Amino acid sequence: MHSLTAGQFSLVYNAFSFTFAAMAAATLFLWFGRSQVGQAYKTALTISGLVTAIAAYHYFRIFESWNAAYVMRDGIVTQTAVAFNDAYRYVDWLLTVPLLLIELVLVMRLPSAETSSRSTRLGVAAALMIALGYPGEIAGDIATRALWGTASTIPFLYIVWQLFSGLSDSIGRQPEGVRGLIKGARLLTFASWGFYPLVYMIPFIGDGASGGAVTTAVQVGYTLADLISKVGLGVLVYNIAVRKSAIEYDHAGTPRAVTA
Repeated sequence: MHSLTAGQFSLVYNAFSFTFAAMAAATLFLWFGRSQVGQAYKTALTISGLVTAIAAYHYFRIFESWNAAYVMRDGIVTQTAVAFNDAYRYVDWLLTVPLLLIELVLVMRLPSAETSSRSTRLGVAAALMIALGYPGEIAGDIATRALWGTASTIPFLYIVWQLFSGLSDSIGRQPEGVRGLIKGARLLTFASWGFYPLVYMIPFIGDGASGGAVTTAVQVGYTLADLISKVGLGVLVYNIAVRKSAIEYDHAGTPRAVTA
């Protein structure tokens, strides 16, 4: 733990508070939005809302832990005897990151065998990426952090390859009206996930004197990435589901293509 200025403490405090509210609101939006999509896309929205619900819970716990670790009185921030528990983030990511990829696959409505195969491979790779990154996050030295960060990059690169190579043909089979949205969701996933390694490396450029700035940058950076990757992707998945439902279902919710 590092000493913080009043501005640094407040910035992180407000970021956690805002993100908890945003995740909770997104959960309600996505779950109530299930009534606006066809039956085939309800599971995707359920999982998308589950992602933000899990994140809302963990951000509440992170917010509580932050307030337990630091106290601000009369503009002076002091550390308490309680350590800030950053493990909540990795517990959250271990649950939500695989689900983020699964919701993207589900909203594409691929053949069942392909859906199962891609969801399993991407989910396992995502969980491995998070598990490998955690030892580096809690390491006390830069060398160990770099070692585990490099190891975590291997499944990350596999996921990127799957998103941009493995899914290309599948995206090409999507209705023309939603291809752009799905490509946008894929790009948003890559961009937001690519931000995490940058935040992970922030301590590499810090030192003891800049410990407070490093702590602030890491916490705010991870929080911003979470907002984009969870709420942002959730809204895109909702829009994809709505648009595909309009193409595939009539107003009564009956599939337009009726088999004999």
